[in-house]
Amino acid sequence: MDLKGKTTVTFHSGILTIGGTVIEVRYEDARIFFDFGTEFRPELGLTEESLPTLLKNRLVPKLAGVYDPRLPGAEDLPAPAEDVETAVFLSHAHLDHAKMINYLDPAIPLYTLRETKAILASLNQNETFLLPNPHVTGTREMIALEAGATVTVGQIQVTILPVDHDAYGAAALLIKTPDAFLTYTGDLRLHGYDRELTEAFCKQAKGTDLLMMEGVSISFDEREEEPDTQVMTSEQALIDRLVELVTENPQRQLTFNGYPANVKRFAAILEAIPRTVVLEANMAALLQEVLGLDAYYYYPTGATFIESLKPEFAISYETLLADQEKYFWQVVAGFDQLQAGSLYFHLDAEPLGDFDPAYQIFLDLLKKQEVTFVRLACSGHAFPEDLAEIISMIQPKTLVPIHTLKPEKLVNPYGERILPSRGDTIVL
Repeated sequence: MDLKGKTTVTFHSGILTIGGTVIEVRYEDARIFFDFGTEFRPELGLTEESLPTLLKNRLVPKLAGVYDPRLPGAEDLPAPAEDVETAVFLSHAHLDHAKMINYLDPAIPLYTLRETKAILASLNQNETFLLPNPHVTGTREMIALEAGATVTVGQIQVTILPVDHDAYGAAALLIKTPDAFLTYTGDLRLHGYDRELTEAFCKQAKGTDLLMMEGVSISFDEREEEPDTQVMTSEQALIDRLVELVTENPQRQLTFNGYPANVKRFAAILEAIPRTVVLEANMAALLQEVLGLDAYYYYPTGATFIESLKPEFAISYETLLADQEKYFWQVVAGFDQLQAGSLYFHLDAEPLGDFDPAYQIFLDLLKKQEVTFVRLACSGHAFPEDLAEIISMIQPKTLVPIHTLKPEKLVNPYGERILPSRGDTIVL
């Protein structure tokens, strides 16, 4: 087939699964990819995550001329058929979208919002967050974009727009070629701190030829939540409930943890909790870097000194371990040092749920320590009814549900719907 003058979309991964989305848009001698994460399959029990292992287990796709050619296994992948201009875009910092960016060929530019670049650099400062590449120190170069910026790759124009998600700095993409207008939602919702960002994106995406849309929330049948889990309908509801529970326990050691990319939730905790909130030093530095906020902080045993943190905000780890009434502090390790009878709040922190084998091990540890576990959860993904509202705002000519186990549950009253398989290519 002669594809000259045609836009093609190839779904390399992220189909019939949650996460690991890698999609390629091509027009003539230019192509872009989004995102660059891995599928999450802890049940495989892998002991290492080299490129050959990830390819063998289909956790990442086989891509021509995209991976760092210095990596073992890269030489076995096909080269591009001809010279082609390539760029990669990241929607946000979650691992299922960004984990393998250090495996990307260093000659290929990587674009993302400024906030996402800062978050990834902070989370990977010890080189334990992203997949490590022996040829890369820390985190590979990322080109930071401001909201609304447009990048041109060949005849492909990509505009990056912020959306509401539980990873601050999350973005959607508007993609225009000479013959098509495509949209990628990334991960988004309407019930967080930045609903207006999602609404503004939908307005600019209205009438798109092809909408590639996440559908995490339609993946699961309704089930009864565990007794120690409370599911909140909004970020504000989570904070309100947390304040209630802290207030109800005035003479008790109180600790918590959350997902670090959700910096706005941490900021809300600092403002709302009636105790003095103390963050782990790396989290305090991230909040300072991204939001310009200073927070009380502590260094766990063996932690690395962070020069940017102000000494007057430091609290000793020993003080926190002994406290029962003054502090509400973030615990990221050393759970076996918490006081018996204390209360720990799990706020969408890792391990994320019972699909992860580490989750039950974590619960058993807290039980052994006689620490009460309370989980307050608020999804980073749009609720099913909100997915329908987003589609209504955009009114796409064609809908492609991705990033979901049940794509058939997402409908398009405004035009066609395509349910691709992994590796399929659509020609527009």
